Amino acid sequence: MSSDDAWIGDAQPYLAARRHGEKDAWSSEAAARGRKGTQKLLTVEEVEGPSVVRDFLQTPPGKLIVVRRRLIMLDGSPIELADSYYPSDVARGTALAAIGKIRGGAITLLASLGFTPEDEPLEDIAPAIATPAQCAALQLQPGTPVLVLTRFTRSTASEPMEVSVMTMTRHLQYRQRKEAS
Repeated sequence: MSSDDAWIGDAQPYLAARRHGEKDAWSSEAAARGRKGTQKLLTVEEVEGPSVVRDFLQTPPGKLIVVRRRLIMLDGSPIELADSYYPSDVARGTALAAIGKIRGGAITLLASLGFTPEDEPLEDIAPAIATPAQCAALQLQPGTPVLVLTRFTRSTASEPMEVSVMTMTRHLQYRQRKEAS
């Protein structure tokens, strides 16, 4: 992807449950632009998690959190690392805690469990220098800047339900579009 065709994404499709047979939000977004969006599940594991994730999910130190780590690709090239964290008491015993694709995506599964996301999650965007592991996964040169978007999502009942940490290559741009009132 060249700097001339920088990608500006929209959060809303990623916060909506998918209908039966509907493609995931990333595949749909890429297809609408004439591109092919895919993702590869790297791992699903229980971890203590970063303190900012534990704080939001109201998980004390030492208690484990489920994380699903994915490599997001556009036209076969890696463009983003996405780590999605879930409270273990919500994820255990569901596809969130299992290796494998989740039909309809995590938000669809969470909605089936009674967790419907609020329309406006809390988001933090920060620049960073890619770590050696991120450089390897995203095929970047050492010292390459990346954009880190952290999305904190609560349910409509104000329960913390997901924290996603997305490390994006510099050609991806992000903004949350808001509907005009």
